[in-house]
Amino acid sequence: MSDSDLCFMPAVELRANLLRRAVSAREVMQAHLRQIERANPALNAIVTLAAAQALAAADTADALLASAAHPARSLPALHGLPVAHKDLQDTAGMRTTYGSPIYATHVPVADTLLVERMRTAGAIALGKTNPPEFGAGSQTFNAVFGATRNPYDPAKTCGGSSGGAAVALATGMVALADGSDMGGSLRNPAGFCNVVGLRPSPGRVPSWPQSAGWFTLSVEGPMARTVADVALLLSALAGPDARAPIALPEPGATFARPLGRNFAGTRVAWTRGLGLPYAPEVRSAVDAQRTVFEQLGCIVEEAEPDFSDADEVFKVWRAWSFELSLGKELDQHPEQLKETVRWNIEQGRQLTGPQLGRAEAQRTQLYHRVRRFMERYEFFILPVSQVLPFSVDTPFISEIAGVPMHSYIDWMKSCYYISTVGNPALSVPCAFSASGLPVGLQIVGRHQDDWGVLQLGHAFEAATNLWRRRPPGM
Repeated sequence: MSDSDLCFMPAVELRANLLRRAVSAREVMQAHLRQIERANPALNAIVTLAAAQALAAADTADALLASAAHPARSLPALHGLPVAHKDLQDTAGMRTTYGSPIYATHVPVADTLLVERMRTAGAIALGKTNPPEFGAGSQTFNAVFGATRNPYDPAKTCGGSSGGAAVALATGMVALADGSDMGGSLRNPAGFCNVVGLRPSPGRVPSWPQSAGWFTLSVEGPMARTVADVALLLSALAGPDARAPIALPEPGATFARPLGRNFAGTRVAWTRGLGLPYAPEVRSAVDAQRTVFEQLGCIVEEAEPDFSDADEVFKVWRAWSFELSLGKELDQHPEQLKETVRWNIEQGRQLTGPQLGRAEAQRTQLYHRVRRFMERYEFFILPVSQVLPFSVDTPFISEIAGVPMHSYIDWMKSCYYISTVGNPALSVPCAFSASGLPVGLQIVGRHQDDWGVLQLGHAFEAATNLWRRRPPGM
């Protein structure tokens, strides 16, 4: 098989080829390392590369495979698959900078739980993917490594904060990748780069270590080129862990089942826009896909939950979390923090007890409004992002369709409104603009129905096949 075959083959198929010994883990890893050598210099997705370590791990994987009498039964779900971890995840013995000059040479001594689970499942980490500084913002650039560029147009942003992960997937540098999402940091880059990203229900992918163990606004989740590959990675990441107090009890094997489902009669709500501004091409691209869901048998109606107060709720709890996790950096290294990070921490320091109480009461009311709405509708469809990928030299969007954005995160309301209620949300390739830029569609499911979201995303993907459109030159 050629490098292109190996690097762009869905992870589910690549795993099957590995298990039947049609290709070795070393051959797979070498192909991906050559792809990084070809594609990464122009795009800057992989910022720390551990090639020798990855090849040694591939040799170990091949030895295990050679000694396995029944590989499909005895070897773990991600055996031999090349992956890269977002540079917000601690990786023992591998540099982890969080995109900050404060930690430019930091090498952790322990893995996070997510990294631990992927390694236990047989994945082979070849390096780290680029985030914005401390994951702040949906545009991937930082003072340590610079900007990551969109593979469909290198003059444009790839989104963020899991931007390096999305680009690495879109260009065949890795088979699978992890992301994290507070206000769209996993969904936005997936949409901007024509890949798939799942913001799972809080606790579906347990997180450790954490400074706030019960915090549900920020989650970690899987990214891949297809929905089936996302489900494969989720099967390795999901499941309870005593170190994560909100971890959900269902085992990862829940997500290893076939994704096929008949959607005849399934009620789907189609957004009216949530009162938000959109770039016209984004709205028209998403609306054009309504017929696909109808052809799948869904009953599609224009309707949407009442997201009143979602903006205030999100911004209060985001500011609180920034102060909690990064307050010491502001005290000790204020000159080394980018302006927007300093602003978010300072916003957190101005919060009062009554403000937090009000935000939590509003969030509870919002949850129940959405819950009642989704008793009628099983799914809610809306755009991932409100704009197309924009200039890589623009830190953030300040205006959409004549409507000013008042902070560096305002342009991501279509994502962070969903974050406030914690419903699972899938970003799946939807369309391309006239200029060839990807547009993502967001499928939101009922409370903790991650499986249903994956099933509908899989059906939509099979009907459109947009995931097959590679970046130019790939």
